Amino acid sequence: MATRLYDAIGMKPSSQTESMSKSKHDHVADGGYATTSEPVAVDQNYISWMAKHPSALSSFNRMISGAKGKQIVVFLDYDGTLSPIVSDPECAFMSDQMRAAVRDISNCFPTAIISGRSREKVYEFVKLDSVYYSGSHGLDTIGPALKTNSYDKSYQKRSFDNEGKEFIVFQPAHDFLPAVKKMLTEVKERTQSIPGVAIEDNRFCLSVHYRHVKDEDYGRLEEEVKLMLANHPDFHGTRGKKVLEIRPSIKWNKGDALKYLLESLGFHDSCNVLPIYIGDDRTDEDAFKVLRERGEGYPIIVSSTPRDTMALYSLHNPSEVQSFLTRLSRWGFDNTSVAHHQ
Repeated sequence: MATRLYDAIGMKPSSQTESMSKSKHDHVADGGYATTSEPVAVDQNYISWMAKHPSALSSFNRMISGAKGKQIVVFLDYDGTLSPIVSDPECAFMSDQMRAAVRDISNCFPTAIISGRSREKVYEFVKLDSVYYSGSHGLDTIGPALKTNSYDKSYQKRSFDNEGKEFIVFQPAHDFLPAVKKMLTEVKERTQSIPGVAIEDNRFCLSVHYRHVKDEDYGRLEEEVKLMLANHPDFHGTRGKKVLEIRPSIKWNKGDALKYLLESLGFHDSCNVLPIYIGDDRTDEDAFKVLRERGEGYPIIVSSTPRDTMALYSLHNPSEVQSFLTRLSRWGFDNTSVAHHQ
C-alpha cells in the first residue's frame, strides 16, 4: 500500500506549554488545532500517570523496534483523536495537516477509523478513500473483501467504489434499524423541552449530547433517557464525553470491530501483525483490551489528564497524534523504500 509520501516531515518536539481547550471557548489557529496562550500547570498526578503510560512520541524508537518483520495496522478514533472536542458535534472538523498525516499513514499501512458516529458522517469529515471506516461503535464497518471469514454472512454485503474496487460492508445490528428509527423520534420528543440538548443520528445508535445543557436540567435529561430505555429492553445506554449513547444490546463494540478488520485483512491469530490503536474515549477501552489480550500491538490513549486505562502509551492531544502519525509514516516510507532496493 506504500506510495510516495506528500511533504513528509519529521516529528517536532512536544511543548509542555501547549494545551487544547475542550470547551465552547475553543479557537483554532491558522492551519492547526485549538491552543491557548496560558501555560499548563505542572500536575504531579499527571507526571506519575505518564510514568505508567509513557509518551508514544518519546517511546517511538523502542516501540518501532518491535515492528521488524511484522505488518503494522493502524486503528484510529475520530473525535478527540483526529479532531478536537468542540461544542458543536457537527463542527468537529479535522485540519488539512491532520488529513495529510492520515493519508500518508494509510499509504504505508492498512488504516481504519473506528468511531461512534455514523460511518457516513466520519467519511464526510475525513474525505479519504484510502482508509477503512467503522461507524456506530463498530456496528457498521466497511472493510476489504476476502472470500471467507468467520462472521455471519447474512450481515455482510458487497459494495464497490467508483473505481470498481470491491469491499464488504458488515452490519451485525442491521435487524435493529427499525427500532433505532423509532427511538430517534421518541428521544427527540422526550427531550425537546430541555434547552441545549442535541440529538445525533448515528444510524445504528443514537447520541444525546448535553454539553450545552444546564446542570440543573441534566437530571431530567438522564431520567427521560432512562425511561425510554425501560421501554426498549433490546437497547442499553453508555456514557461518553458530555454524551449519552443509546445502543443495541448485542455483544459488539470497537474491540470487536478491530478483530473483524484484522481478520478481514488476513491477520486472524497472526503473529506477524502489529496493531496500533489510538483513541481518547472510554469506548476505545474495548479496543485497548483486545490488544492487551492478544499480547501484541500498542494501545495508545489520547489524554491530557490522568485516568484509568488499559492503554500502554499515551499522547497528550490531537496535535501529538498528528506528530506520531507523521513520524510513523516517515518510518514506513523509509523502510519500504529500503526493502524495495534490496
